[in-house]
Amino acid sequence: MQPWKTLSRRTILNHSRFLSVESHTVQLPDGQQISDWPWIITPDYINVVAVTTEGLFLCFRQSKYGVEGGITLAPVGGYIEPGEDPLAAARRELREETGYEAPDWQHLGNFAVDGNRGVATAHLFLAQNARYIIPADADDLEEQELLLMRHAEVEQALMAGAFKCVPWTAALALALRIIDDS
Repeated sequence: MQPWKTLSRRTILNHSRFLSVESHTVQLPDGQQISDWPWIITPDYINVVAVTTEGLFLCFRQSKYGVEGGITLAPVGGYIEPGEDPLAAARRELREETGYEAPDWQHLGNFAVDGNRGVATAHLFLAQNARYIIPADADDLEEQELLLMRHAEVEQALMAGAFKCVPWTAALALALRIIDDS
């Protein structure tokens, strides 16, 4: 199996550092060319499933413009700053959004958000033995409420579709599997 080749690209929208859209000409492995293949560029980001020393999961109930009904549960998350290491971003976001720090980190993987259109890469982490250190200092636009949820509550919420974005669901499913296997 051969990957597609990008033959050319042109920017058709440069909205901000948070969104660009390109049009690519791509060549398929069989030699067929497709012009005007849309490609979306947004910053890579992290999601952190954080678990306290008491075994409670740090989750948010928050509003999100792009989810049905507007309200969702979510793990810690945020954009990776230019030049920032994903783990450093994960540690920073955990501290900023919750006021917690964790000594035990496990990388759950890097995943393309959209395999055909780009978008971003999600870097997922599990942070265990988190402890409250300082007041949160998040600069998020949405309203959010920090929840401390028991393992069974997280599992029920996950199965009920209360985490309404695929990367959040993936992060929690992977983290629960690791926790349950240990």
